[in-house]
Amino acid sequence: MAQGYDFTAIEEKWQKRWEEGKVFQVERDETKKKYYVLEMFPYPSGDPHMGHVKNYVIGDVVARYFIRQGYNVLHPMGFDAFGLPAENAAIQHGIHPAIWTHEKIERMREVLKRLGISYDWRREVITCEPEYYRFTQWFFLQFYKAGLAYKKEGPVNWCPSCATVLANEQVVDGACERCGTPVVRRKLSQWYFRITKYAEDLLKDMELLGSWPERVLTMQRNWIGRSEGAYIDFLLPDLGKTITVFTTRPDTVFGVTFFLLAPEHPLVDELVRGTPYEVQVQEFRERIARKSEIERVSDLSEKEGIYIGKEVVNPLNGERIPIWIADYVLLEYGTGAVMAVPAHDERDWQFAKKYGLPIRQVIAPPEGAFEGCYTGPGIMVNSGPFNGLPSEEGKEKIIAFLEEKGLGKRAVSYRLRDWLISRQRYWGAPIPIVYCDRCGEVPVPEEDLPVLLPPNVDFLPTGPSPLARCEEFVRTTCPRCKGPARRETDTMDTFVCSSWYYLRYCSPWAKDKPFEPEDIDYWMPVDQYIGGVEHAILHLLYARFFTKVLHDLGLVKFREPFVNLFAQGMVTKDGAKMSKSKGNTVSPRDIIEKFGADTVRVFILFAGPPELDMEWSDRGVEGAFRFLNRVWRTAQDILGLVPKDGVPFGEEEYQKMERRIHQTIFRVNTDITEKFHFNTAISAMMELLNDVTDYLRFLGEKGVHPREKELLLSGMRTLVSLLNPIAPHITEELWELLGGKGYLSVAPWPVYDPEKLQENMVEIVVQVNGKVRGKVVVPRGMREEEVLRRALEDERIRQWLDGKSVKKHIYVPDKLVNLVV
Repeated sequence: MAQGYDFTAIEEKWQKRWEEGKVFQVERDETKKKYYVLEMFPYPSGDPHMGHVKNYVIGDVVARYFIRQGYNVLHPMGFDAFGLPAENAAIQHGIHPAIWTHEKIERMREVLKRLGISYDWRREVITCEPEYYRFTQWFFLQFYKAGLAYKKEGPVNWCPSCATVLANEQVVDGACERCGTPVVRRKLSQWYFRITKYAEDLLKDMELLGSWPERVLTMQRNWIGRSEGAYIDFLLPDLGKTITVFTTRPDTVFGVTFFLLAPEHPLVDELVRGTPYEVQVQEFRERIARKSEIERVSDLSEKEGIYIGKEVVNPLNGERIPIWIADYVLLEYGTGAVMAVPAHDERDWQFAKKYGLPIRQVIAPPEGAFEGCYTGPGIMVNSGPFNGLPSEEGKEKIIAFLEEKGLGKRAVSYRLRDWLISRQRYWGAPIPIVYCDRCGEVPVPEEDLPVLLPPNVDFLPTGPSPLARCEEFVRTTCPRCKGPARRETDTMDTFVCSSWYYLRYCSPWAKDKPFEPEDIDYWMPVDQYIGGVEHAILHLLYARFFTKVLHDLGLVKFREPFVNLFAQGMVTKDGAKMSKSKGNTVSPRDIIEKFGADTVRVFILFAGPPELDMEWSDRGVEGAFRFLNRVWRTAQDILGLVPKDGVPFGEEEYQKMERRIHQTIFRVNTDITEKFHFNTAISAMMELLNDVTDYLRFLGEKGVHPREKELLLSGMRTLVSLLNPIAPHITEELWELLGGKGYLSVAPWPVYDPEKLQENMVEIVVQVNGKVRGKVVVPRGMREEEVLRRALEDERIRQWLDGKSVKKHIYVPDKLVNLVV
């Protein structure tokens, strides 16, 4: 047996054996219960970094654990290869995006294999390959046929640096999420997916989800932005038309003192054409067009507007109200028109104060006089026949009146806008539409897919899509009349590619369809999805929408793609997220060379709860390396023990050691399956290693009975077995040396004996204000103060105490602690 821990030789040996033995290759097997583990696949725009490692190692621990629990585990990997990240990196380095992307895929693949991740590499998916984006285009056509893909002209977010449009979700604090350049507004004809049709389903079906972080669900709810209220029609006497507003406060309609339109509203042109206001209104509109959407709606920005010389008529009191245009009114939200009630809306109040417009109170606060703008409920005043009504009752009465008179109706509105999928960039899936002077807009026939991305294109972004400069691509034949036609030159947002990749993993070899129905029926939905919280609104919302459409088209039988979601924290260095631009990245390849893949894995998982950000630490890596060396040496020491029959048997120490083995199995099970707290699981294993070495020292002083050596071997095998999902290479090697049979990676998971937990450990139920919020396992008879400390430190309990103070607690020894907050 080798005396030193030669991690390089061990890791190469077991990676080769796993590959030759096809250990992680899986097929559909109706006789076995399935478990689908998936980490969000990476953009191959640069070299892999420790943030990638954290994501994929977490997933690997989960996959390996369920394999050993007897599940048929699908654990695939692929690459989100189209899109701005890879294209911008290729432009920066002066090489073709295809070359750059495939080079980075190879580097990423190499690191993932060296980490020993348990992927079935046969199922690899690369979204920029024609055999994949053929079906991305096929899905576009299904959406198009169902009326869910359409083209329209409208104001869009434009990144001057990336030279492309951005979806609303891709604008962060008024800037491009990729490059940080301030975003401006442009009017362009673009392709959209009708995600708004599914707004209510996206909210309602959250009930179908399993364990998702509440902050992710809250972010999605806020982005969808459901509001209940009414549509009210205001008369435009100069045009003989009505204009409709949506309001959540119909109870305040008698308080309308001016009327606002978005500067981009098409009625503005009609209203000011040929009037003395035309020139100044146009100048104002041009100036506002240079502002980002975030600037316009920010509470910190001063509101701007201009009177346009026209009036509308309030349908409830007949008052003529001046029309203004204002920067904080957006065409895409609501109807692009606002009934301004400055007494009861903060932004309207600021606007009225700035421009000296009248303010009329129509809701009296329950507590009496109120200075400034009052936005709460109260009693209706100055509201004609509705005076004296509580405002909530008044809402219902006014909506009923509007509906009775044909002046409006009850309505639900959403903040969510349709998904803009057009991109004026080269590196993306071409949109399968052609334009014919005779036939108009024509979808490419399914049998002609894929519409291939031409390789020889000047892909530098200049405004219009680079594909528009490629005559070879643009010129084509109309599928209907066979006359000359032009191809659509925009490409699809890369989030379209990532909205269905999890389905392709189930049937990566299907040739004439995106997936085989029987594969999808068996493997889907994904049981455990793992990725960053930064994808809460973009990818996760889009993938949920995509799945609902496929369900309604009869292509899948489920409505949600991911049962459980775990959002891991970032890896930081010097207090900032690792990035090449900050110069604070750490190469996984370098650390693997110096310390081994298992050390990297242990460090990443031991640094703290995985849902929290972790700070990179060279000392932490060295500590993980020392731990694995201790595991290695201890196993060798045990193997070297020579038992003797005449040695006295230490019953008390034997039972104590046996208890510690079973308690550790219990703790590791709980930490992995209930909390994903791999750091505390590793702590439990470190404690078991200490117990094993203490027992070894005790036996070294008195001599070793044969039963005691067997217990030590059992304890060491248990430790190695529990550590296996976290550090798979060293544990496979030690399993073999300790006499284990076959691959440890597929061996049954250790099972604890409940009777051997009972003597010292009890499970304490923890309540918050009388409701069960978690459990902690502690030694029987532990002091009340220590039990309370353990309860307050538990992550599951802490989330219920956030921002609250514990007034008192009630303790039932060995059974319950109730925290009153």
